[in-house]
Amino acid sequence: MLDHVFVSVADIDRSIRFYTEALRPLGIVNRHDYDGKDGPPGHPDLKGFGANGRMFFWLREGVVKAPSVHIGFVATSKKMVEEAYAAAIANGAIDNGSPGPRLHYDPEYYAANVFDPDGYSLEFVYKSWQN
Repeated sequence: MLDHVFVSVADIDRSIRFYTEALRPLGIVNRHDYDGKDGPPGHPDLKGFGANGRMFFWLREGVVKAPSVHIGFVATSKKMVEEAYAAAIANGAIDNGSPGPRLHYDPEYYAANVFDPDGYSLEFVYKSWQN
């Protein structure tokens, strides 16, 4: 199980706006700013997102290496997948697979895929057997 992920973005303010809206339908609504000066030397400033008392998705301004990143976010229903997809598209994402079953994985695997404003591959996914 992962505890957290750092993702470098080209424009921190744009990415904060995008992820605030795209993750809201998934219940990822908590935000926290971490001042890198509070960490060891060279620690980056971080902009965090989380839910249920955990901050687990962090943005930092830096070099974007989009083709090497794919992030799957958990949804607890098909409707939640559809809402997250719609919010992402409305806030600048590019479609990479509209909401629907992903039969190549499993008949009950339901997901939507987008590219965020930096070109990172995002997936909003509902797996009925994992809820």
